Amino acid sequence: MELNENARVDTSQVEDRRGSGGGGGMGVPIPIGGGRGGIVGLIIAVLVALVGGGFGLNAATNGGGSEQGDNTSLEQKCSAEDALKQLDCRNTLYVNSIQAYWRTAMPEVFGEQYKPSKTVFFSQNVSTGCGAADSGVGPFYCPADDLVYIDLTFYRLLADQLGAEGEFAQPYVLAHEYGHHVQDLLGTEAQMRRQQQRDPQNANALSVKLELQADCYAGAWAKNATGTSDEQGQKIFKSITDQDIQQAIDTAEKIGDDAIQQRSGRPVNPDEFTHGTSEQRKQWFTKGFSTGDPKACDTFGGTL
Repeated sequence: MELNENARVDTSQVEDRRGSGGGGGMGVPIPIGGGRGGIVGLIIAVLVALVGGGFGLNAATNGGGSEQGDNTSLEQKCSAEDALKQLDCRNTLYVNSIQAYWRTAMPEVFGEQYKPSKTVFFSQNVSTGCGAADSGVGPFYCPADDLVYIDLTFYRLLADQLGAEGEFAQPYVLAHEYGHHVQDLLGTEAQMRRQQQRDPQNANALSVKLELQADCYAGAWAKNATGTSDEQGQKIFKSITDQDIQQAIDTAEKIGDDAIQQRSGRPVNPDEFTHGTSEQRKQWFTKGFSTGDPKACDTFGGTL
């Protein structure tokens, strides 16, 4: 993967709340198996939240306020010549690419206009429209305020504790979360929640379908990422290699429900799956990438 050093890093698409003090208080419960109790170790809690995409937050809390970010430092850093050496600037550029893709793809594919969403960088804890959250929740999307949240130190845990060391794991994670934003805009998430209420016995299976669709959307972005540009028409990516795509597939494999259960020392129990097995996650990311077509991501249309 090679980013274009001439592409402008648009920091208006993120909100930097690092150092703001966050939301304080208790973190949001992890929406699996009764919450954090019974989850072994912080990394397992983080990974469970990742595959959950943050959607459990909406059901787990009663909402909450949010503090304002300060992008001054980020703007200065990301306008410097060495901006792409900085983790936060690279991730901002990934966000720029993902949203540039959906601004075009969503009206073309679904006939709906795309509404941009900011990504919030936070440290340790944060207040959201879905309630107070901390870093243990991992990256997530909050439907209540239409924002993506991430503590960038998550990537260190992802690499050190799970072995997902490749750089392309990072845009894959962000593209998955923006897949949830697209689902929110299209009404898919709300429809799925209503189905869960009508058919609680199949709530987990419905959640799996939502998560796998977000993986597929991430794959569709990856296929088209080299065609995305900044506002001045500069390409954001110079290249994305087969190795990069393999890094995303490897990450998807390592955060499947079965892999997480095994890593936590628990028996693999398909009845508890809410996010998809390793094989399913690889399959649906690959389907999105191979077709490049979000319409191919109809996980709700049949068997997985």
